[in-house]
Amino acid sequence: MAIDRIHKTLAGVLCVVCLTSCVQAVPPDLLVALEVIDQDLIALRAPEAAPEEYRQFVRQWVFLKARVQLDDDLIRWPWESSDLENELRRLYILGEGTVSQLHERQASQHRTAQAKVVRLEEQLHTIVTKVESIDGRILLGEKVIQTDLLVKQARSFFEQKDFQRAMQAAEKADRALKAQASLLSQELGRYADESRITYWQNLAKQTIDWSRIHRSTAIVVSKADRELTLYKSGRKVLSYPVRLGFNGMLEKQFQGDGATPEGRYRVMDKRGPGQTQFYRALTLNYPNAEDRRRFDFAKRSGRIGSAKGIGGQIEIHGADNELLAQTLGCIMLDNPNMVVLYEGVSVGTPVTIVGALTRQNAVALTLAELAQRRDEI
Repeated sequence: MAIDRIHKTLAGVLCVVCLTSCVQAVPPDLLVALEVIDQDLIALRAPEAAPEEYRQFVRQWVFLKARVQLDDDLIRWPWESSDLENELRRLYILGEGTVSQLHERQASQHRTAQAKVVRLEEQLHTIVTKVESIDGRILLGEKVIQTDLLVKQARSFFEQKDFQRAMQAAEKADRALKAQASLLSQELGRYADESRITYWQNLAKQTIDWSRIHRSTAIVVSKADRELTLYKSGRKVLSYPVRLGFNGMLEKQFQGDGATPEGRYRVMDKRGPGQTQFYRALTLNYPNAEDRRRFDFAKRSGRIGSAKGIGGQIEIHGADNELLAQTLGCIMLDNPNMVVLYEGVSVGTPVTIVGALTRQNAVALTLAELAQRRDEI
């Protein structure tokens, strides 16, 4: 009996010592820390950003968690080492290093994507503003809308912290902006062509000289600067801003293209109230012989479809309402200015329409700026 009591006493002592001195095989806070690492890796998009490191972490974490569950009831003395704990600590160090690298990478991607998106938004605003200033938006058509959507998509991905997709959308917008700048340069490059500008200057000079020699009125219209100038006896009398066709900056090729023709014309008729759908109008002799020659050549060479017509009824006119604020190829003035011009000219007055009169014209300057910005994108 005495021996049994001694055994029970020793067992009780050992139990107390164990409760006060023994520890669990794996510290709970280490498991919690690893769970946090796992959540951080998911939040940092590790499966996409660091797939190999993430697979390695997950594979070991699943294996070690299974061992933890099997060894859940084990206890050890504080001075005893635990291979399981050591492996978990090594996994924690590995995961923490991956999290740190992803944080740095994400911060770098954030800075890069932010700079790219902000610059794109500025570039798009500039290009849209410049394109509208030279009436080139119709020329670009839906390309401007598509690029705007790409830039907004890049901004959306950036705000969602999906920097990789933000950069992909930004790269697409980059290419679209460059393509638009190239298209404008291709279609409107003649406004920066010195030989073409010299030709236009000669046309205008001949018209002004005619006005001086015949002591009569003459009109010169510069499409690039959207300006109509009236000369009398070779002297400048007045200048008015004008609006052109919806594709006015292009060379007119066929009926309905919205382009305003270029060349030397004359006022064939003056139409007052009740004689025109506009406020007042000066009808021009478009198409003239030169227009017909160009049109026939373009048809023979296949640049214009066989069903297309050359068109006609090009006028200098005013407008009664905003519905007529955009012409199909004519030259439009505000009504008060149209009154003055209408009263100041007569039938037979020469009208010369040119692309530009100086090398520093609005279109050439805009194209140069767009080209510079295109190279900077």
